[in-house]
Amino acid sequence: MQHAIRAASAVSESSATPSFWSTVREALRGTQQELTSIPIQRAVLLLAVPMVLEMSMESLFAVVDIFFVSKLGSDAVAAVGLTESMLSLVYALAMGLSAGATAIVSRKTGEKDLEGAAAAAGQVIALSVLGAIVLGAAGVTLSSRLLGAMGASASVVATGSGYTAVMLGGSVTIFLLFVVNAVFRSAGDAAVAMRALWLANGLNILLAPCFIFGVGPVPRMGVAGAAVATTVSRGIGVAYQVSMLKRGRSRLAIRARHLRPRPKLIVEIFRLSSTASLQVLIETASWLGLVRILSSFGSQALAGYTIAMRVVTFALLPSWGLANAAATLVGQNLGASEPERAERSVRAIARYNILFLGTIGAVFALAPHVVVRLFTHDGEVATYGADCLRIVAVGFVVFAYGMVMLQAFNGAGDTITPMLVNLGSFWFVKIPIAYVLADVLGLGPRGVFFAITLAYSAQSIVSAVLFRRGRWKTKKVG
Repeated sequence: MQHAIRAASAVSESSATPSFWSTVREALRGTQQELTSIPIQRAVLLLAVPMVLEMSMESLFAVVDIFFVSKLGSDAVAAVGLTESMLSLVYALAMGLSAGATAIVSRKTGEKDLEGAAAAAGQVIALSVLGAIVLGAAGVTLSSRLLGAMGASASVVATGSGYTAVMLGGSVTIFLLFVVNAVFRSAGDAAVAMRALWLANGLNILLAPCFIFGVGPVPRMGVAGAAVATTVSRGIGVAYQVSMLKRGRSRLAIRARHLRPRPKLIVEIFRLSSTASLQVLIETASWLGLVRILSSFGSQALAGYTIAMRVVTFALLPSWGLANAAATLVGQNLGASEPERAERSVRAIARYNILFLGTIGAVFALAPHVVVRLFTHDGEVATYGADCLRIVAVGFVVFAYGMVMLQAFNGAGDTITPMLVNLGSFWFVKIPIAYVLADVLGLGPRGVFFAITLAYSAQSIVSAVLFRRGRWKTKKVG
């Protein structure tokens, strides 16, 4: 009799548990579930599905954009690569503010303090706009000089200065897309963040060929047209974000009172965001060193590297979506006083990420020429690109684990640990090894490609060891 009762109870619970596909549909619609109380696998799925799809569109944008620009020649591709390197400061600050927003908003959400979460979001948004205005003005004024300082040839400067000016001048759209989407994700509104990025990048995919090549009444703008399309599309995505916040269509509703300066909260955001920005800047600025080394080997090497790294980005960004899910679940669970559940969530996400990224890495490592040839018919560019893609893809399995661990630290409000890990990995491993392999030992661009894989492997190993120590579980935020 007791056995029959237990069996009936199990059947009842099973039938009450939502199926995989119903959970996916709920994730895409947007969920009101409390992520700190439902089963971990379900919480991961509700967050990860829209986050992965959000980043998948971003990765598709990166590939499509370079696909169109590559039709303009290696100088245009090189200009895009150099500008992306210069945008490292913008991305670093935007991602730093996003990390600060994630740590505080997710923690407040876990504590059920939505007013506090909205106040933190309002302060981060205001700081983002101020920072973007300063950087944008400087970028427009100094675009040609900045390209020259990066080692660009005269032809690359002539081709790409307009692209650089528009991209740097439109920094506010980058800041707000990053920061507001981080706010949505941290509050558990991952579906809203997904829609904002899909809108922005979907429009860019449609507009880019129109502005680059000229379609109908739209004049041919060349590589500068890619920047115009990107900035306009991101601006429309930001308009959607703002409308959702103002109308209260998400868990958080931002009102005028939330934008008024709150010194104590600003100090806390600055504390978290400054080290998080340094964390990202240390990594992204290290790419400037790599580009500087590569530029000495000519435009073909730089163009091949740019194409390969855009393809790598295509794979890494969805994985970054999974890592962002780890940050949100860590913050919310720590806010709900569930540190062990936070750790289990991170480990579950890491397993999924290894499976996902390892599969893609195997494809890239086995057939790099097939992938790179989609973006260029220049034999030398394709050779460099294939070498870069193969060498970097070998380390994807290790990268997958490390990025989840680092985002878990950020979600806990421990932004110092990832900063120090990045400092060691990228400035004491990547840059010195790239220089020695490429110039001293004569491996050329391949030496740079090997250095990338070695640096990310070191980052992953160190972050995994530090995560196991568990000190992040006691971090106080807010």
